[in-house]
Amino acid sequence: MSVLSFDEALEMLLSRARQVKGTDRVALAEATGRVLAEPILSAVDVPPLDNSGMDGYAVRCADVPAAGTTLRVTQRIAAGSVGHALEPGAAARIFTGAPVPPGADAVVMQEDCAPSQDGQVVVNRVPEPGDYIRKTGEDIRSGAEVLAPGTVLTPAAIGMAASVGAARLPVFRRLSVGVVSTGSELVTPGEPLPSGRIYNSNRYQLVSILKNLGCDVTDYEPLPDDYEATRRALRKAGALHDLVITSGGVSVGEEDHVKPAVEAEGELTLWNVAVKPGKPLAFGKVGNADFVGLPGNPVSVFVTFNMLIRPFLRKCQGATRFLAGSRRMIAGFAWQKPGNRREFLRVRVGEDGRLERFPNQSSGVLTSCLWADGLADIPVGQKVEPGDSVSYIRFSELP
Repeated sequence: MSVLSFDEALEMLLSRARQVKGTDRVALAEATGRVLAEPILSAVDVPPLDNSGMDGYAVRCADVPAAGTTLRVTQRIAAGSVGHALEPGAAARIFTGAPVPPGADAVVMQEDCAPSQDGQVVVNRVPEPGDYIRKTGEDIRSGAEVLAPGTVLTPAAIGMAASVGAARLPVFRRLSVGVVSTGSELVTPGEPLPSGRIYNSNRYQLVSILKNLGCDVTDYEPLPDDYEATRRALRKAGALHDLVITSGGVSVGEEDHVKPAVEAEGELTLWNVAVKPGKPLAFGKVGNADFVGLPGNPVSVFVTFNMLIRPFLRKCQGATRFLAGSRRMIAGFAWQKPGNRREFLRVRVGEDGRLERFPNQSSGVLTSCLWADGLADIPVGQKVEPGDSVSYIRFSELP
């Protein structure tokens, strides 16, 4: 198989993404990370009535022709209570969120008023009609669509659903993912570490990412570097899941058994992408499940998953937004190693607003991913000098 460019690989992955079948209805508290299957329409106007945007005094503008006007305070209206019609020449003490009484057409903030002990208030600013009044339905009208199908239910989206009275949300079924890490050198954290072995970080990194993305994850025990064991594990996982993800064993060494095992149990349609870190990346099928084989180095896993597999997974989940956004930023670093692969450098925004580069960009230095807040996307063959504009992808803004 030929080596694909990053864009070719991403296009191919997205073209193969199969949206999950089936939906659930879940309570708001259980909806975080799920993907909305149907539109959410508002059952109410938001706000449901004219209310005060400030602590102050509700007045009739006609009663305040000049600063220094004195009005009688005839009622006190707190949030959750209801006032009565405002008489001419009167003011109502009002608090943020409280309903504006009939007859009032403005609120004067309390900093511009001077109340007296005899039940009056001096208004020291001439109001305009509508001042500090939040009008009925100015945010959302009853019947309006507030959340579209394909929306990933973030805390903000769930808050929006709650604000219009939705108690349960229609969501797509969770994507079922089996995670299999491979390598005879791997040791589970907490166990003694013999000479020549390493702790298994990819397993826990992948499971954590997938759970945060709202997947139903099965975490399989790591596999030794053994062809038959790899075949058996892939056959089992492929029969049970929508997607099977492995880490390690996707190169072409004598102890790398994932590629031949996948070819024996299914098919392989992608092998090697011109991206750094993470050239050895596999995609295909095992049984009825889609298959993704990630590299073994932890930074390669982190980068290739977030830049290639995450969009594929989001599309499978039914999300309508799945591509990483980027912005142009000024580099505060030099990069003098142009290569024949598209490179994603671990960077963060410095105090001067320019991007800083982690000194060691090796694919085995997981510290770089913890230190960074995003990636600098460097095209094939490009050098970078301080002051150059580069494409920056922020981790916190990934779909």
